[in-house]
Amino acid sequence: MIMLSRRKALLLTAAAALSPTLSRAAEYPNRPITVIVPYAAGGAGDVTIRLLAPSLEKTLGQPLIIDARAGGGGTIGARAVASSTADGYTLMLGAANNFAINQFMFPKVKFDPLTEFALITKVADVPSVFYIPAALPVKTLAEFVAYAKSQAGKLSYASPSVGTTPHLAVERFKQATGIELVHVPYRGAPPAMQALLANEVQLYLAGWGVGRAQVESGKVRAIAVAAEKRLPGVDVPTLIEAGYPGFVASNWWGLAAPKGTPAAICDQLHAAVVTALKDRAILARLETLGFVAVGDTPAAFLKSAEAEAAIWKQTIERGKLAVD
Repeated sequence: MIMLSRRKALLLTAAAALSPTLSRAAEYPNRPITVIVPYAAGGAGDVTIRLLAPSLEKTLGQPLIIDARAGGGGTIGARAVASSTADGYTLMLGAANNFAINQFMFPKVKFDPLTEFALITKVADVPSVFYIPAALPVKTLAEFVAYAKSQAGKLSYASPSVGTTPHLAVERFKQATGIELVHVPYRGAPPAMQALLANEVQLYLAGWGVGRAQVESGKVRAIAVAAEKRLPGVDVPTLIEAGYPGFVASNWWGLAAPKGTPAAICDQLHAAVVTALKDRAILARLETLGFVAVGDTPAAFLKSAEAEAAIWKQTIERGKLAVD
């Protein structure tokens, strides 16, 4: 009889326990993958995943099922993914607030995405551009701040919804400058932009793709972009250039899986996204939309999401913005 040492026996037991997980990862994927976007169809997230889908399907060898599941400020779709089996067949393409804002904005929900998900990669960054109506008697960010101070409490700003990056970025800007602006939330970007065009609100933050046509037609002005550097081909200064160090705000989109998803599967999905983001046609389309391709590693994505979460937590607490 062959006698096993205690050490060898423990190693064999551990290997046996791991074998189903390793087997699933080795076979992945062998059936369609569902990607839930926790917002309405036709929005930025839906457009992004559909743009990448052909390349992802080619690389992964399986079709993607895109499920736009809106509601609850993105929490309904997020919870659906978080409660799914951690096998890589149900993913979420979520916005910045799904990862770094909602847990502070809606504390009663008691859902922390940074612990409930395995983050895979930030797919695309959408830097916030500061738009103002052409009718406003200012042309620069400094002039806007001075004008807002002279009109204390009389100006307003739009957002596509409470708790979104455009909402909180303006609140953060208010805290940095001391200006007073009244928040007017709308149901999505189109009505918010329409309100700006009509001068019903005097400030709106959105991606370049949302306001580009209006800027080029002279109906609105883009006075700053909350990014580390200027957008390619867009002559709009950053807030950092305007004297606000470290002021970066964007409504980025990231891919995530339920916590416990094998690292090998997450790495495979990350590699597939990186491949898609090297496609010139995809990059050109993203640039037209005002999106910046990212494709960072799972570790880098988690680190940046945690850092951003700390900023939004401070902004929400300082402004007492949490929704009970």
